[in-house]
Amino acid sequence: MNNTKIGVVGLGYVGLPVAVSFSKKYDVVGFDINEERISELRLGIDRTNEVSPEKLVLNKIQFTSDATKLSDCHFIIIAVPTPIDERNKPNLTPILAASQTVANILRPGTIVVYESTVYPGLTEEECIPVLERFSKLVAGRDFFVGYSPERINPGDPHHKFETIQKVVAGQTEEITEMLAVLYGSVVTAGVHKAPSIQVAEAAKVIENTQRDVNIALMNELALLFNELNINTADVLKAANTKWNFLDFKPGLVGGHCIGVDPYYLTTKAEQVGYVPNIILSSRKLNDSMPDYIAERIVKQLIANNKKLNEAVVTVLGVTFKEDVPDIRNSKTILLIEKLQQYGIHVQVQDPFAYEEELFVHYGVTLTPSVTLKQADAVIVAVAHKQFIEHSWEGIQPMLKDNTSFVVDIKGCLDKSKKPSLVTHWNL
Repeated sequence: MNNTKIGVVGLGYVGLPVAVSFSKKYDVVGFDINEERISELRLGIDRTNEVSPEKLVLNKIQFTSDATKLSDCHFIIIAVPTPIDERNKPNLTPILAASQTVANILRPGTIVVYESTVYPGLTEEECIPVLERFSKLVAGRDFFVGYSPERINPGDPHHKFETIQKVVAGQTEEITEMLAVLYGSVVTAGVHKAPSIQVAEAAKVIENTQRDVNIALMNELALLFNELNINTADVLKAANTKWNFLDFKPGLVGGHCIGVDPYYLTTKAEQVGYVPNIILSSRKLNDSMPDYIAERIVKQLIANNKKLNEAVVTVLGVTFKEDVPDIRNSKTILLIEKLQQYGIHVQVQDPFAYEEELFVHYGVTLTPSVTLKQADAVIVAVAHKQFIEHSWEGIQPMLKDNTSFVVDIKGCLDKSKKPSLVTHWNL
């Protein structure tokens, strides 16, 4: 496979690390429709922070927005987003558009591999027909299709593309074996060969669905323990002393995976007439958490004799998880919007979020430290390393007076070091 050429379609959080890893052994064409993104990558700039400038400069990837450059690739890997719409239904526009783009340059003998998260059956039911229609070729005869679900964990320095076991599946056993050899040549953690594309699709979508359900349980426990006036973090710390207790924590569930993937599975379930009660209930509960937190904050402000239209709340962190710039499906945004509906003035700080992107997508602006007003409440919404390191020493000066309080949503601050005059609570 020394002369193998690989194309990667979609150079975001998933596609770029894939392209960089393969470029260590193969010629790689990295394609994206975003010309600004291509220009930045050519300059060694990765705004997702997943690949260092040094690695980008040293790689041999041909970055391009010209799809014809993919035409002589032996493998074309599609790694585009698979979001949901406002009704929580799969938005297949990106993956189907990418399929059409690839189909227009597809040559006989090419193997097209999907890494995007989908529901079981989507690759064969939706994507292959698009490939065939626009290429005028027949899948399984003129070209072949495989599936290898992405397992990228943004912001995680330990679990990277090469160090996470890869699942692969192809239309035939031969294609599955070829994919196992291809991915196995760069993935040191090994490759698992799934018996079918649908099995591989299902395996991926339940990985995040399982996490969603477990976090929903923790959120429900947090709601219960709040009524019982018991600290949830203390309960979980005690329970975690048992060897088989699962270490999940309550919090806001956003992002492009946990807060999205379950809806792909529920959509497929509904298509076959099955009602996935636990999955839907978990989603409903997790989606309700921004409202719950906002209402609890409002009640405390009122109890502290604060006028809501004069109250100031500072929110620390607006990305969907710690130490990444990704703001997709950030539930902190919903929390901010809910507080603003009460007339509260909300200030936002985040060392990772791109201000222009934040404003374009959500209409939210970042507040510079020099103009930051002391607040009636400070919400630590995202456990960015910077916030944890500055801890109470950084947060206490942000508070207006002794009636001000801190909301540490995920319990990331060390409460044993909390100043005695500071009031705080967490989920």
